[in-house]
Amino acid sequence: MARYLEIGFRVTLLAFVRPPGKTNLSRPVSSLDDRPLVFYLSRMVQRPGLYAFGAGQGRVTLLTARDGIAGQAGHDLTIGVGNWSAELTVAEDGSPAALSVTLDLTSLVVLAGTGGVKPLTDKDKREIAVKARNQLGADQHPEATFTAATFEPGSDGGGFVPGMLTLGSATRPLRLHVKKAGEHRYHATAEVRQSEFGIKPYTAFLGALRVSDVVGVDVDVDLAGL
Repeated sequence: MARYLEIGFRVTLLAFVRPPGKTNLSRPVSSLDDRPLVFYLSRMVQRPGLYAFGAGQGRVTLLTARDGIAGQAGHDLTIGVGNWSAELTVAEDGSPAALSVTLDLTSLVVLAGTGGVKPLTDKDKREIAVKARNQLGADQHPEATFTAATFEPGSDGGGFVPGMLTLGSATRPLRLHVKKAGEHRYHATAEVRQSEFGIKPYTAFLGALRVSDVVGVDVDVDLAGL
């Protein structure tokens, strides 16, 4: 699923692709082609169709922060989504028509934890991953999905992808901010407020230690070869 997410975001970025034959890669970007992302990605999707991708092209991570009067006792976590997938539909004119991304919430893995009274052990990481899956209700809702049909290219080679995130039994708007990180690499970020999806943030020590309601989402993808 991680493979699909990366591709999903690759595809998201491909939403800014021009129709085949409309861009001359040997010339500089002109005033008529003032959206770098369109110019840059035009060579990656040559024809309309359905493009699938995932964890093989990058990774999706969730970033949590500590809160509460006992916050120093906890850790800021980096949690990886081990399995994910994405599909991008490109229309006849070469523009993206739809993007869908599916995250497997049963594949969450704690990659790192900073702060806290002592470093996390491998056992700690496994136990935290189990708690995170339980907190998200992964047993009843094992997947989270993001869908988009609108793509907003920016002048910096990135842009925005507004869509809808379904997490548990709730669906809410989510806006991805995409930046170009290299020749074929992109970085996307978003923020998800747990309470908006009916999720109660994790607490300990009678509420003195808790996870912040807002969870960051980071996506890094390499689109070379797509």
